[in-house]
Amino acid sequence: MTSSGYNGRQGGDSMTAKKVDLESMSLDDLWSLHEEISAILSTRIKAEKHELEKRLAFLNGGSDVISHSAASRSLQNGKARRKYPRVLPKYRNPQTSETWSGRGKRPLWLVAAMKSGRKIEEFRIGDSGPKGRQRA
Repeated sequence: MTSSGYNGRQGGDSMTAKKVDLESMSLDDLWSLHEEISAILSTRIKAEKHELEKRLAFLNGGSDVISHSAASRSLQNGKARRKYPRVLPKYRNPQTSETWSGRGKRPLWLVAAMKSGRKIEEFRIGDSGPKGRQRA
């Protein structure tokens, strides 16, 4: 605290006085206050979000249109995301018939089998070359 009586917070001891007031309030009064504060916060958050979206649209090329749909967010530069072909499985677990395409993280059943000494080729499904592929 400085010699002027200012301790770095605005209002001085008003925070402790407000805390005492809150502690003496009834449950119904506290709940009403909670609902009122929630409504005010919701309104302010929506306004802030709208302002940030406007700024983002301006920074992304001056577009005035602010879209809120998830489908339009997936569009980039006005182009739709391309469709990828279905990837056929290349490996099969003989015990449970689970399959893996060979893409991404190896499944646990394959990792466990490889740790026990088996080779990944033991789980390969037939001939998966481009000419010998069959749709599952």
